Amino acid sequence: MPTEKKISSASDCINSMVEGSELKKVRSNSRIYHRYFLLDADMQSLRWEPSKKDSEKAKIDIKSIKEVRTGKNTDIFRSNGISDQISEDCAFSVIYGENYESLDLVANSADVANIWVTGLRYLISYGKHTLDMLESSQDNMRTSWVSQMFSEIDVDNLGHITLCNAVQSIRNLNAGLKTSKIELKFKELHKSKDKAGTEVTKEEFIEVFHELCTRPEIYFLLVQFSSNKEFLDTKDLMMFLEAEQGVAHINEEISLEIIHKYEPSKEGQEKGWLSIDGFTNYLMSPDCYIFDPEHKKVCQDMKQPLSHYFINSSHNTYLIEDQFRGPSDITGYIRALKMGCRSVELDVWDGPDNEPVIYTGHTMTSQIVFRSVIDIINKYAFFASEYPLILCLENHCSIKQQKVMVQHMKKILGDKLYTTSPNVEESYLPSPDVLKGKILIKAKKLSSNCSGIEGDVTDEDEGAEMSQRMGKDNSEQPNNVPVKRFQLCKELSELVSICKSVQFKEFHVSFQVQKYWEVCSFNEVLASKYANENPGDFVNYNKRFLARVFPSPMRIDSSNMNPQDFWKCGCQIVAMNFQTPGLMMDLNIGWFRQNGNCGYVLRPAIMREEVSFFSANTKDSVPGVSPQLLHIKIISGQNFPKPKGSGAKGDVVDPYVYVEIHGIPADCAEQRTKTVHQNGDAPIFDESFEFQINLPELAMVRFVVLDDDYIGDEFIGQYTIPFECLQTGYRHVPLQSLTGEVLAHASLFVHVAITNRRGGGKPHKRGLSVRKGKKSREYASLRTLWIKTVDEVFKNAQPPIRDATDLRENMQNAVVSFKELCGLSSVANLMQCMLAVSPRFLGPDNTPLVVLNLSEQYPTMELQGIVPEVLKKIVTTYDMMIQSLKALIENADAVYEKIVHCQKAGTSRSFEIC
Repeated sequence: MPTEKKISSASDCINSMVEGSELKKVRSNSRIYHRYFLLDADMQSLRWEPSKKDSEKAKIDIKSIKEVRTGKNTDIFRSNGISDQISEDCAFSVIYGENYESLDLVANSADVANIWVTGLRYLISYGKHTLDMLESSQDNMRTSWVSQMFSEIDVDNLGHITLCNAVQSIRNLNAGLKTSKIELKFKELHKSKDKAGTEVTKEEFIEVFHELCTRPEIYFLLVQFSSNKEFLDTKDLMMFLEAEQGVAHINEEISLEIIHKYEPSKEGQEKGWLSIDGFTNYLMSPDCYIFDPEHKKVCQDMKQPLSHYFINSSHNTYLIEDQFRGPSDITGYIRALKMGCRSVELDVWDGPDNEPVIYTGHTMTSQIVFRSVIDIINKYAFFASEYPLILCLENHCSIKQQKVMVQHMKKILGDKLYTTSPNVEESYLPSPDVLKGKILIKAKKLSSNCSGIEGDVTDEDEGAEMSQRMGKDNSEQPNNVPVKRFQLCKELSELVSICKSVQFKEFHVSFQVQKYWEVCSFNEVLASKYANENPGDFVNYNKRFLARVFPSPMRIDSSNMNPQDFWKCGCQIVAMNFQTPGLMMDLNIGWFRQNGNCGYVLRPAIMREEVSFFSANTKDSVPGVSPQLLHIKIISGQNFPKPKGSGAKGDVVDPYVYVEIHGIPADCAEQRTKTVHQNGDAPIFDESFEFQINLPELAMVRFVVLDDDYIGDEFIGQYTIPFECLQTGYRHVPLQSLTGEVLAHASLFVHVAITNRRGGGKPHKRGLSVRKGKKSREYASLRTLWIKTVDEVFKNAQPPIRDATDLRENMQNAVVSFKELCGLSSVANLMQCMLAVSPRFLGPDNTPLVVLNLSEQYPTMELQGIVPEVLKKIVTTYDMMIQSLKALIENADAVYEKIVHCQKAGTSRSFEIC
């Protein structure tokens, strides 16, 4: 069946308004009326019916409209008792009359709301001449470009081209479109005209191109910034880049570069205009991906001790399937090392012909020769990263074959092996920067008082543990497995330097006797026990010592544990089964993208500083860390493939999107959109979600697209990104398959905003926004160290910190008030506020009613004569905001001095804890 025609121009919007729409009219006190709204044919007034009012009163003259405001951003919306049940994307308000009254409306969909907002804004600018203006200039640039493309195909100037050529040309311009969909669209068009044959005329080619290659959500975005044109000029684009995309230091030269790069028409490039096609190309390009390109290279401090980093780690690296019967293969090492893994495992046993072999002991996994693995490691060790590689050696060999292992490693790895003895006077491990290009051996080491050529050490045998656990109760504690001992040759022991494997006792014992170069391995079950029962101790332990966590032996299918469960405790080496795709590997891969995929991610400061305190299981805000509010709007999807192996519904896809937050317990959350039925090519979701992130440095966002099916929802694609790597503004999210490959042309279109606080909060009937009063404010508290001299000094730091909190809250409250008066939500930034409010500062004859004075240190607003009360309120609120900012800045130096005084009088770490 022919699909509904898309909106691709302002003319389409106005024609739709003339036909009319049913909209909900919102009043205060929870009252909502269903009314039919339409634009008069002469385009002079907006009417609604039925109404108890006289028909002449149930209308608004277009000339009287001051502003069209999107979202729930008027007093009536904020005071309506069921406002929280109204979609932000479907709401809009018409501000009219000398007293700035508001007509508050809710459409049945975001698309309908956009049609009315766009059409009304054009009418405000051009009045009854709007259609004449649009017909004379509408889409000339785009139409000329598409006509030129048609002429290039129609080389014989016949006036028509073959259906095959037409389909291929449109597909070349939009690679994500399916050939069958383009063919169907031409056939629908021919059928509607009762046309025989398959030749395509220029008019038909242009019409189908407009229909298939126009994304309405991008068109509506373009007209928001286009000053009511059908394209963006350089100034419009600058405004979009600065106000929405957060691009700093923008200028016309940068705008022109973008236009020349993405605008397909020569006319647009010459005039410096970006058409809807150029704008779409730009928004879909890597320049507008959600991942911040700054994180594609190493961007973190790499000179901290090794224990201050999370390290990308592999478990049973040699396996390519499950860990009980699966085959062993050197491709496991190649894959892991190419993915940026910096810790691989070698489970070594005696092999035939005096050649050690690698496999999982006590199982039916196949074997590979140790020497071959060392060859591959030597070749790929620094393929993806120059930072140190850790070889976790689980040694089960006889002394004879241990010596063969040493020979192979020395001969093949040579100078890459790091064998320098640790400095006993130091307190921390060397940094990744110091260890560049080095390979560290993590294994057992003989004690320093061992004088012979071999000695006796305890055995760490994960395979034996798994063998003993087979068929036993899962709840049985793995640390009850009897400790075995084996003989270790001195030559192999000497290859171990700063990663000596030792057995963990208890935290209080480790704090007293463990050396910084000693590493403990924790079974997943035991690590979970410590994470739940001793979360603070576990974090403090990992400030100095490396901790390796490996999967439970009960995971014989090589499933993965959740790495976040152990990262939140500071565990650096969380070993993952790289051969097993799914949520847990998505988290691991996504997490290590944030530092150039070099395999090392600097842990949050609160996990590194000696005097800081952090509990891994915190279910509230983190002391000393400012929470962030993440606003995500899922706008649309593009080119979702049918899930693999799914054939029950044919080619039909019913997609919906999950947004998941992974991090500390206080941050974990998820939200889902509605299902869009039978549309996998261009589903429109238009749903907004909000998440409070209490520890941003440890949070990740995961987008998951699923196919809604009565048998069981099926996976379409996902993308996982660290919170710190999010780019705000309008972004595309490139989707990946279950196994991590990029899905060609499949993406989500989203809007991301990050604010420091909740802002307006939930609306109350009294019409006041929820703001933090002094009684409900969360003031920073200082932990008592029980060292009298230090605690006395820190008492003096409490008042200035409290003052700083009050100043910050006062400033944020003033900003929220200003945003509300500008008709914007708490997500908006101040530049968007100034853009929204500036048209109101012009009188009927374009004389300024309010002037912005930039000559002072702090810009001020000055009234020019008599102005409406609403403008006075905006100016007054702006002045309050500026005064709050001024007080905050002026007091900052005083607060800083007081805290520095504590530092001088107290410890060297006092400034950091403050």
